[in-house]
Amino acid sequence: MIGVNKVILIGHLGKDPEVRTFENGSKKVTFPLATSETYKDKDGNRKELTEWHNIVCWRNLADIAEKFLRKGRLLYVEGRLRNRTWEDANGAKHYFTDVEASGFTMLGGKDDDKPTEKQIEQTEPVSFVDNGSDLPF
Repeated sequence: MIGVNKVILIGHLGKDPEVRTFENGSKKVTFPLATSETYKDKDGNRKELTEWHNIVCWRNLADIAEKFLRKGRLLYVEGRLRNRTWEDANGAKHYFTDVEASGFTMLGGKDDDKPTEKQIEQTEPVSFVDNGSDLPF
């Protein structure tokens, strides 16, 4: 059976990336990404809905994320969904969904947290793609 597991997001980083380095030297970087959409409710009032996504970068992509990404940065992310389950000390199961990034493009100006439309037009996006080997575990 053939399936597709592809995620494409454009949003702002909710905080600076968190870095974890493993004994073998491999890196894992995680950060929250906020995507927002606006709509009008039945009374015609404008509403905004924000979703938070947990992004995970591995290996070389993690190195780049650690070096260049900061809170507020506008980012285009491509990747796939990964579901995890863990059990706490009380025996309760917890479910967690991550977006495992295969690449990302930094949008907007180099130092801008929230770039203007003019800045986006004048700035070339910088893209990074992970073409590394299997995960370190």
